[in-house]
Amino acid sequence: MASGAHDRVGVRRKDDAWLDERWADPDTRVLVVSGTRVRPVDGAVVWVSPAQAPDGVRVLLGERDDRAWFAVITGPEIAQDAKDEWFPLRGLLPRLAGTEAEGVAGAGAPLVFHALGLAEWLWVTRFCPRCGEPLAPQAAGHELGCANGHVQFPRTDPAVIMVVTSGEPGSEDERCLLGRQAIWPAGRFSTLAGFCEPGETLEDAVRREVLEETGVVVGDVEYFGNQPWPLPASLMLGFIGRAVSEDINVDKDEIEDARWFTRAEMKAQAETGELVLPGGVSISRSLVEHWYGGPLPGQW
Repeated sequence: MASGAHDRVGVRRKDDAWLDERWADPDTRVLVVSGTRVRPVDGAVVWVSPAQAPDGVRVLLGERDDRAWFAVITGPEIAQDAKDEWFPLRGLLPRLAGTEAEGVAGAGAPLVFHALGLAEWLWVTRFCPRCGEPLAPQAAGHELGCANGHVQFPRTDPAVIMVVTSGEPGSEDERCLLGRQAIWPAGRFSTLAGFCEPGETLEDAVRREVLEETGVVVGDVEYFGNQPWPLPASLMLGFIGRAVSEDINVDKDEIEDARWFTRAEMKAQAETGELVLPGGVSISRSLVEHWYGGPLPGQW
C-alpha cells in the first residue's frame, strides 16, 4: 500500500529559475537511473547530491522533508560498464519494503516508484505516435514533445488485483483463493491479478480475470486500496471478491495452479515454508493479511 507520498510540486516543472535554484542546493537529493536501473548499496537505494550526479535527463520528483528530490536518467551504459550491480525495479522491491526517504542512503518507495516509472516511459517512448518525429523531454521530464508541437504524457495502465474468498466471513471454514505461475519457484502463491480492458468496469475486470484464470465465479466485489506499480506502468487496484462457485479449473496459460486456503492451512504452511507469500512492499501481501487478520511468516 502506498505511504509517505512526496509533494510532486507539478506547478514548478516549467519554472526554470526555481529548478536551477533547487538543483544548486547541496541538500537536494538525486537518484541516478541508468536506463531503467539503479544501484543499491548495503541494501538501500543510493541518493547523491546534485554535484555528484552525472549528465542526463533531469527529472523533478518533488519535495519532501524540506528538501527537493530529483532523478537523473542516463543511458544504460553506466550500469553496463559498472563492476557493481544495478537493479531494475523488480529486483529492488525487497529493499524498498518499509524504507523511508532519509539522508543519502534511504529511499522511500513512492519516490523510487515515481523515478523508475518515468524512466521506463522515457526508455520506450522515443517517437511521436502521431507524426513519427523524435520526442524530447520537457516539463522536468514529465512531458515529451516533438517538432510539430505534439505532446505526450506518461501513461498508467489500470490493473486489478484481488483476494477471492468463499464461506462464512470470519469463520474457521472461510477460505481464500491464491494462484501461482509455472515460472515461479516451488511454493510461491499470490493473489490473482490482470489488466482492465477497454469499456470494462474494475469490478467486471475482477470477475472476468478470476473466471478466465481459475474457473471460479465471483459475485460481490469490494474495493480495498491501490498501489502504484511501475512495472512498467501500472496502477494496481486492490479488491476483495466473494466467490459464488468453488470448483477450480486453471487456464494452464497464466496460472499453473490455484488453491483454496483456510486461515489454519495458510498459517501452518507459511510457517513450514511450504507456502511462500508475496513480500511486504506489494499490495498482494496487504490483501492476504487483511483477510487472514494479521501478519504471516515468510515472504518472496
